[in-house]
Amino acid sequence: MKKILFVAMAVMMVMASSCTKQKETATTFKTNEALEAVNVKVNKVEARNVAQLVEFTSTVTANKVQNVAPQAPMRIRKINVEVGDNVKAGQVLVELDMTNLSTQKLQLDNAKVELDRVQRLFNAGGASQSALDQATTQYNVLNNQYNNLLENAQLKSPISGVVTARNYDAGDLYGGQPVLVVQQMNTVKLLLSVNEQYYKDVKVGMPIENISLDAFPGETFRGRVSIVHPTVDESSRTFNVEVKIENNERVRPGMFARVTLNFGEVNRVLAPDQSIVKQAGSGERYVYVVEGGKAYRRTIELGRRIGDQYEIISGINSGDVVVVFGQNLLTDGRDVNVL
Repeated sequence: MKKILFVAMAVMMVMASSCTKQKETATTFKTNEALEAVNVKVNKVEARNVAQLVEFTSTVTANKVQNVAPQAPMRIRKINVEVGDNVKAGQVLVELDMTNLSTQKLQLDNAKVELDRVQRLFNAGGASQSALDQATTQYNVLNNQYNNLLENAQLKSPISGVVTARNYDAGDLYGGQPVLVVQQMNTVKLLLSVNEQYYKDVKVGMPIENISLDAFPGETFRGRVSIVHPTVDESSRTFNVEVKIENNERVRPGMFARVTLNFGEVNRVLAPDQSIVKQAGSGERYVYVVEGGKAYRRTIELGRRIGDQYEIISGINSGDVVVVFGQNLLTDGRDVNVL
């Protein structure tokens, strides 16, 4: 019995010793793996003057838009133009029914006869001042109404431009919508929403050299800043800038435009695109900088992409050595072996 007990104790001691060795071996392996240097390739980054080009998008609008419509409901007798026609300022575009005008003219003529009669009586002492004033007022009211109808009997174009909409036909009764829409398109404009950080850099008269339109691939157009709005939108932190394009009627309202503004040059570090890593699940970008045989993670702020490099606004300095290959094996402070 004692012999059996002794054998069992011996077996348990051997098993315990075996488990201890296994744990020590596993721990030793992990420690050695953590200390092993990672092979990496690197690139030294440098700073240089970088043009601050910022692209904005906008929709082309006409320099002026005028709605042509009478001041009161009237029947349309004739429309002299069609959509797409070029018109001159002062040109008669629409003629309205003259029935109301004839009635108003008859009332005005009667009022003039009555005013002349009261005036003669007043001069002879047969009418009071109040009677003369009343007759004068009645005539002036009817005269204004007649002139208003006369002006609206023919609708003239207030500007030179192109007819872009027609909402009625001859015989229709005017009902609220403009009869015609005329747009001035020899000059067109763009409205840009610019970040407030550039407010001090945008000036009226500033030339814009690079305007591109999807309708004219490969072409660029020039413009000039015509208005800088004096306030900043507190929700978007942007301000509006109006840019005018000398058009010659090629560029049409509604076209999609991209506008590149040049805000001068700034001395910035440029880093290869293959050195930049995006943090999974967030918009954070970072690089690994090699110092003293170790790789250190540096969070960066990106600017514009320039060829195969990125402008780095902050996070690393000129002369830093960044990893361009092997980042997926790195952690902050990891030993590296530069190939």
